[in-house]
Amino acid sequence: QGNYNTSPAWAPKGGRIAFEGMVGGTFQVFVIDEDGGNLRQLTSSGRNESPSWSPDSRYLVYTSRLNGRHRLCVMNANGSNQRRISFGEGRYSTPVWSPRGDLIAFTRQSGGRFAIGVMRPDGGGERILTESYLDEAPTWSPNGRVIMFFREGRGEGPQLWSVDLTGRNLRRIPTQTDASDPAWSPILP
Repeated sequence: QGNYNTSPAWAPKGGRIAFEGMVGGTFQVFVIDEDGGNLRQLTSSGRNESPSWSPDSRYLVYTSRLNGRHRLCVMNANGSNQRRISFGEGRYSTPVWSPRGDLIAFTRQSGGRFAIGVMRPDGGGERILTESYLDEAPTWSPNGRVIMFFREGRGEGPQLWSVDLTGRNLRRIPTQTDASDPAWSPILP
């Protein structure tokens, strides 16, 4: 069995990359310096994936799958103080820390539907912003006020959508073809 690494995430303050790496047939969260040195495994139980840095590079949020449950967890950037932050029904995945550091966006699957929601880094204040047959892969605008994601309907290909933090301003982003897994650029000078 060879190594398999995926989902790299650059630390906003630079110098480090978090990623999923396979250990003993399951994924764990690792951090490595950008020059390839100082590899550290941060998690060890269950399956841990989709790491995302806080804007100050001091913390990581990630999805932890243990005993069939998909939950969000936060830890210090050195792997210490691992704690669960999601407690709602359903499966949580694809967490992304906001650029302002005040919220974490996520995908939640429950009752055969997918939702995009937000919560505070301590797990409080969970709110669902949008829900449909398949809403997934949130990404934050640089100002932390809008989330883009992709939506796929029954018999329809994936399309890009955006929603503001009130959940009321939902709109489709026109593309010439099907589109998924959006990513915002940083604010340009």
